[in-house]
Amino acid sequence: MTQHFLLSAAARTLSLREIYMAGERKAYDVFKSMRWENGEPVCPRCGCYEAYKITTRRKFKCKACYHQFSVTSGTIFSSRKMDFTDLLAAICIFVNAAKGVSALQLSRDLDCQYKTAFVVAHKLREAMKNEKDTSPLNGDVEIDGAYFGGHIRPTNLEVDRIDRRLAKHQTGTRRVVVAIRQRKGRTLPFVVMGEHEGVELAKRYVDRQAIMHADEASHWDARWQVGRINHSEGYSINGICTNQVESYFSRLRRMVRGQHHHVSPHYLHQYANHAAWLENNSRKSNGSNAIRIVAGAMASAVSRTWAGYWQRAAA
Repeated sequence: MTQHFLLSAAARTLSLREIYMAGERKAYDVFKSMRWENGEPVCPRCGCYEAYKITTRRKFKCKACYHQFSVTSGTIFSSRKMDFTDLLAAICIFVNAAKGVSALQLSRDLDCQYKTAFVVAHKLREAMKNEKDTSPLNGDVEIDGAYFGGHIRPTNLEVDRIDRRLAKHQTGTRRVVVAIRQRKGRTLPFVVMGEHEGVELAKRYVDRQAIMHADEASHWDARWQVGRINHSEGYSINGICTNQVESYFSRLRRMVRGQHHHVSPHYLHQYANHAAWLENNSRKSNGSNAIRIVAGAMASAVSRTWAGYWQRAAA
């Protein structure tokens, strides 16, 4: 009876391993098909279409220049150590989170270190940013700005408290995210020091024939064809509103406050682009968005910011 139980347990372990390896092969094929046409390897150094297969290491050796490469060589996942199944799972989790996902939560879901999840998440955000379409917006376009960071916690005793609105009491980490959003179209976010800088951004990224919608802030007076909405009187009057760009800010605020709690001003632009990507693709299925991220990662070069990030931080 005991011997039969041990045999059954061994058989179950073997079948689980076989299932995992089958899933790993399928995930590997997905990355191959996203990197190369028909999944056939192409040498990244000389462009040769003929290569030897090194099956023991999942690598290829070019027949022309003898350069060894893998499916992730020269991409944002270069020198990766995670299995392809885990990478694909990370992408699916990342895409499925409507308000973003923290690195700590991602590390628990993937059963990996926090450092690994942190870098993988930022690499995915960089891949999202690389596919950002910066062509001029047209039609009805909304513009607004929102402040992030720079919070100063009030002291315990009232007599020790300061006026946190004064510039001399600011931390210097407060930034403004200026978002320009075309109705039923794309969202272009930019991280700047002051909201007034959005005027020059609008001149650069909005078509001159577009109809702009903005609030009553005086710096928007320098923009042509601006429909103004006074939020003290209403949120939408005669079709003039900034509701769609406010929808983007709502998502970004919940991402920063609810998931990450604190975002460094150095990397705020990545979170802003992440929220814009989610906003632009909210009507698409999770499967198509996941495949799009894989394709974007395979088309992105090695990240100069996140490759070896923790090694530089520890130096």
